[in-house]
Amino acid sequence: MTRRNVLITGGSRGIGAAIAREFAKAGDRIAVHYVSSKADAENVKTALQGEGHLTAQADLRDPEAIRNMVEHVAQDFGRIDVLINNAGVFVDHPIESTTYEEWQNAWEQTIGINLIGAANVTWCALQHMPKNGTSRIVNIGSRGAFRGEPLNPAYGASKAGIVAFGQSIAKALAPMHIGVTTLAPGFVETEMAAILLDGPVGDEIRGQSPFNRVAKPDELAKAVYFLASADSEWASGAVLDFNGASYLRM
Repeated sequence: MTRRNVLITGGSRGIGAAIAREFAKAGDRIAVHYVSSKADAENVKTALQGEGHLTAQADLRDPEAIRNMVEHVAQDFGRIDVLINNAGVFVDHPIESTTYEEWQNAWEQTIGINLIGAANVTWCALQHMPKNGTSRIVNIGSRGAFRGEPLNPAYGASKAGIVAFGQSIAKALAPMHIGVTTLAPGFVETEMAAILLDGPVGDEIRGQSPFNRVAKPDELAKAVYFLASADSEWASGAVLDFNGASYLRM
């Protein structure tokens, strides 16, 4: 494939940074989106192979900030070939022990970023996507969309929503030959998950998979790279479970 322009939300660390490295290694040009960690985003950009990469800031709860961010990327790149909706938050708010104010805040923040923010980025990016069979949208979902998240119900709901959103627009965008897929991982070895993986429940989490480990960010990045490839068109609408057999659904 020729060099593509790739926008990755939440690209300043963890899974997003690994995805950025994977696409840059293949010769693509990357826009590393971030919310507040500008230094981390710049470090990711600087370390990427190739040239022409950029960073782009936006609070995904702000529709106008999203529009401005995407327009900035499209203006610099000329077009957006691939969108990776990776940004997300994970806030504990068990219904049985959370105050009403905490409950409201958790739902507003989680749905606002994980679902509505992703939908708004997608709408804006679509305005700059070629309709030539190579444009792709990949959403990062979660096994939590299917197994439930008792400590983080808004997270589970947001990821179930992103699955339905992806499948809906997969149908809508097929006539434009734009493929849309969702990757649904379990636990991933990231800085955000380290507090759990390095703590008392770490062994239990790893034991959820018969491989007795969690995923590495680079493994997710390779899967995302395939889903965004020109060869993946017939996978449009699909949800790829990527959890090491830790959760199996019918």
